[in-house]
Amino acid sequence: MRILGIDPGTLITGYGIIDFENNEIKHVASGIIKINSYKEQAKRLQVIYAEINSLIKKFKPDEFALETAFYGKNVQSTLKIGYARGASMLVAIHNDLPIKEYSPREIKKAVVGNGAASKNQVQFMMKKLLSLKNNK
Repeated sequence: MRILGIDPGTLITGYGIIDFENNEIKHVASGIIKINSYKEQAKRLQVIYAEINSLIKKFKPDEFALETAFYGKNVQSTLKIGYARGASMLVAIHNDLPIKEYSPREIKKAVVGNGAASKNQVQFMMKKLLSLKNNK
């Protein structure tokens, strides 16, 4: 099974693509979509949609994974991330991909074994699990 995971953001959206077969994980591709050069929110959402659509067409994932909504103290930031999530989900729906949502705690627990793990701990384990070099 090929999974496309998206980490939506207001300025940078991250993605990772893995193959999961026989309890083995293989890194296929990963990177970022830079959208910070556009001032208009609508244009940013258009770029997110188009770039994720290109990834779907190129890598043909079987499933779309997304972190559940984040509720922060800054209402405007939360709202903008919600827009990015919506654009991401819409492109998955338009490509008939099943969407799986995971909470940050679930992701940390699955990767590190601790739902309260730090970002650095998650990055370290992802590099180790996927045999990634330090520059990825």
